[in-house]
Amino acid sequence: MGAASPREDRPTAAVLIMALAIFLFTLIDTSAKWLIIAGLPALQVVFSRYVGALLTVLIFFIPRRGMGEFRSNRPWIQVLRALALLGSTVFNFLALRYLPITLTIAMFFAVPIIVTLLSIPILGERVGLRRFLAVLTGFIGVLVIVQPWGAQFHWAVFLSIGALLSASTYFVLTRLLAGIDNNSTSQLWTNGLATLALAPIALQNAVWPENTLNMLVFLFIGFLGGVSHILATLAFRLAQASVLAPVTYVQVIYATAVGYLVFNTLPTIWTAIGTAIIIASGVYIWQRERGRSL
Repeated sequence: MGAASPREDRPTAAVLIMALAIFLFTLIDTSAKWLIIAGLPALQVVFSRYVGALLTVLIFFIPRRGMGEFRSNRPWIQVLRALALLGSTVFNFLALRYLPITLTIAMFFAVPIIVTLLSIPILGERVGLRRFLAVLTGFIGVLVIVQPWGAQFHWAVFLSIGALLSASTYFVLTRLLAGIDNNSTSQLWTNGLATLALAPIALQNAVWPENTLNMLVFLFIGFLGGVSHILATLAFRLAQASVLAPVTYVQVIYATAVGYLVFNTLPTIWTAIGTAIIIASGVYIWQRERGRSL
């Protein structure tokens, strides 16, 4: 069945699990950018990400728990959650065709602010003034790194805004389902619905990778999607959404490292300053929550 274990309060474990999930998310964006630069259609890359993730969760969960894991206690929330994540992925991958990856990642760093605000009326969570100010401080650190005021405006920024709003909705709905449906049920619904929705579009006039490396990246991106969201769902069962939201800021560290190794981009002094601000903000929020749980 889709019944889940009760929600737990383990913020330290949740932060560590979420940090690992964010690293895998970074690899997904990096892989998508790589494939799109190589000439693959964005929607086909999105399809690969979801069909691979679906196969991953099917292999991981079904042999142990059976087909009953498809049954949800809140099917309409599952549908909305799946659509929110699919929308975020489509918007983001389309934006990657036109915008630098630093800009698209920067837009996602605004997710904690929106999630924190949404978690108050939707989830009934309480967010203190200091923790809220720390979230805003972390976002200032992101702005220091990317300096969006210096980039030439492009209409595709609206695609990134769509990805931002969709991702924020997804994270809130994920928390809403924690303790109601199993991790496995959520992943089966999310990846299954996305695969079904994209298959007719992605498989028509498909363009396949031309070399072995690109084919491996094309196949591996789905595995990353499956594992990363399993970890993220688990993290949201162990802590409040407003606590986990600032952890997403660690992605700037991952993105800097991957950007240098994959795309040969070097970090600037502004990256170092902004990263210090973000880390300080995240550690402060984590320590306050840890102190409350002791």
